[in-house]
Amino acid sequence: MNPWINYHHLFYFKTIAEEASVSKAAIKLRIGQPTLSAQLKQFEDSIGVQLFERHHKKLILTEQGKVALDYSKNIFNLGSEMYEVLHDRIKPLKPSLHIGSLDSIPKQIVLQLVKQALKISPCQITISEGNSDRLVRELSAHKMDLIISNFLPTGIDAKGLFPKSISKQNVAFYGGEKFKHLKKGFPKSISNQPMILPTYDSKLRFDLDHWAKLNDIELNIIAESQDIATKKLMAINQLGIIPTANHTVSRQLISEELSEIGQLQGVNEELFLISANRKIENQIAAKLMSDFVL
Repeated sequence: MNPWINYHHLFYFKTIAEEASVSKAAIKLRIGQPTLSAQLKQFEDSIGVQLFERHHKKLILTEQGKVALDYSKNIFNLGSEMYEVLHDRIKPLKPSLHIGSLDSIPKQIVLQLVKQALKISPCQITISEGNSDRLVRELSAHKMDLIISNFLPTGIDAKGLFPKSISKQNVAFYGGEKFKHLKKGFPKSISNQPMILPTYDSKLRFDLDHWAKLNDIELNIIAESQDIATKKLMAINQLGIIPTANHTVSRQLISEELSEIGQLQGVNEELFLISANRKIENQIAAKLMSDFVL
């Protein structure tokens, strides 16, 4: 059973967190420092969580404290918005949608997701890019509504997360003009050729390692990157060949900047839309989880 939240305690906690000091918060709130310290202790005891760690007389938020601060800000912002709306001072804000995308996800796929979201409802969309660890942490902390990923979290990181497959395509190697001759004799022809590979943040990298061992291919790695735009740019400049799904290089194939060298049997790139369990569901995110496919 959830504890009853004392909103005075919540307000005191928010002020202390923003000031990073009980003494400064006490001055701002115009109450005694011992009283404020006691109020903070009561709040921590009531929710059963330590919100701060103390380092050299400075208060540092714990991970639970950071989550609590985000919620407290939202609670007080919603309260202010409710008051304004009820008094007809402002129009209700547009619903928001925060999408996280791995650097390896092609921008056109993010664009398709944004277009679909706007068809569902007018909304304000925030897009954040980064590695899988950071995005999963922020999704789990409800700082994001959805993640587009080609890597599924596992173990404790997967707790409370719900993935949906939105695309699965075969992977091939692609290269510029000087690598076209590698089509002949593929896959043996690419052994020891310069390659630009994804990092181990991507499941594709593990699959490539396995495929190379099965086919006795020597991987000559000249660069690693999770950013698909960077990998394509290096391939276009003929620094090496890249393995990826067709949809990520469709424009470069049409313009003949890149050519397909050969497909990797049994190696696919699967894309997922991932949401997190939360009590107040974002309706746009829920609709995307239900309907969005590539």
